[in-house]
Amino acid sequence: MPSEDPGRMGVLQGTLDLIVLRTLQSMGAQHAYAIATRLQQISGDLLHLNQGTLYPALVRLEQQGRIKGTWGKTESNRDAKFYAITRSGERALAEETLRWRRMSGLVDRLLSEGA
Repeated sequence: MPSEDPGRMGVLQGTLDLIVLRTLQSMGAQHAYAIATRLQQISGDLLHLNQGTLYPALVRLEQQGRIKGTWGKTESNRDAKFYAITRSGERALAEETLRWRRMSGLVDRLLSEGA
């Protein structure tokens, strides 16, 4: 995902669901803007998710039963859909975290050895 700021990073394919699930696991139910803001904050302002990236992921995760959305009010009294991780989402998060750690370890090893 190209960006005007060379310091910013895009989301690697297949990782958005993982980081959204982890965010909901650690913070509890959140609306989309709060999720995006938190990820930006945690990344040290290197990751910015726009609506065109985040909303399709939330819809996909909800359709898969990994998150559940319910309508509520934000701190500023606006209607928003709040998403919470489900048990299925917890299981998927554990599986995907293990898979990601194995893959990132493999890539690190291959880069270190100059494959």
